[in-house]
Amino acid sequence: MTTHNNPTTTQAAAHNTARVPQAHPLKNADLLPGGLTMDAVTLYVRDIDAMVKFYTEVITLEVINTNNPSAAHDQRHGIVTLGRGKTPIVVLRHEPNLPPAQPRQAGLFHTAILFTTQSALAAVVASVAQHARHLYTGSADHLVSQAFYLNDPEGNGIELYWDRPRNEWSWTGAHVVMDTLWLDPNTFVNEHLTTQALENLNTAPATVGHVHLQVGETQAAQDFYVNALGFETTSKIPGALFVAAGGYHHHMAVNTWNSRGAGPRISSLGLAEVSLILPTNDDVHALQDRLNYAHITHAHTGAALTFTDPWNNHIAVSTHEQ
Repeated sequence: MTTHNNPTTTQAAAHNTARVPQAHPLKNADLLPGGLTMDAVTLYVRDIDAMVKFYTEVITLEVINTNNPSAAHDQRHGIVTLGRGKTPIVVLRHEPNLPPAQPRQAGLFHTAILFTTQSALAAVVASVAQHARHLYTGSADHLVSQAFYLNDPEGNGIELYWDRPRNEWSWTGAHVVMDTLWLDPNTFVNEHLTTQALENLNTAPATVGHVHLQVGETQAAQDFYVNALGFETTSKIPGALFVAAGGYHHHMAVNTWNSRGAGPRISSLGLAEVSLILPTNDDVHALQDRLNYAHITHAHTGAALTFTDPWNNHIAVSTHEQ
């Protein structure tokens, strides 16, 4: 993708995008814990029936029965959780009156769904080829992973990927070596698709591996996600920043390729919330202390610590610990 160099837009963003006052690197004790994982991404959608059909028939997720009375109540009122097994991956919220997201505004670039085997990934790529070839946008070998890209029917980006073993990743200092190399989807499917993978199409494990956002400025993103929240920078390329906890290649990424100079986003279709899970309540409290130190407005709902980044992307942080 190409970047956009618009001085007027960039100058406007300097006034609209809040900078985080803390600008120095955090100490190791203040970093997000290595046990951090990504939870489901919540999307505001216009046609919830069509979107459920897409995510179940094309991406081969299932509507999750959480055995939670409040979740069942939510589903009757336009909230549907989809995933694999008991693992939520995408939550759809029916908001038909919201305006569509604009290509150059801040928001979601893609939700990246991680599969544990190449055969499980190949089965879903084959499903995309069979049911939604027109929504497919490309593929790449990133050295640490193999990835395939598409959009859902309302334009939300999706990455389907598999990680190479960590002992095969290369690092230059604190930065992981990644690239964007040609990956032939037909060859990949022919080499890795198995009968067993097709039989387990809806049940093979999958999770949200990372979330990639569009933002207005990468330095402000680094101030927020690294210097305030406690992620570590794992890679930088022109117009993009990759951050992670615990030595992963990236749990989150941001770029300005389509959105350079964008200010805080208005409520629209597309991204509603990014969710993170920390190992313990103490980890959540430590993050809350860092947010206080950086003067970042936040709230705790009892279930999650919630706040927004400088572009009004909503983030919720919780723990499985009772």
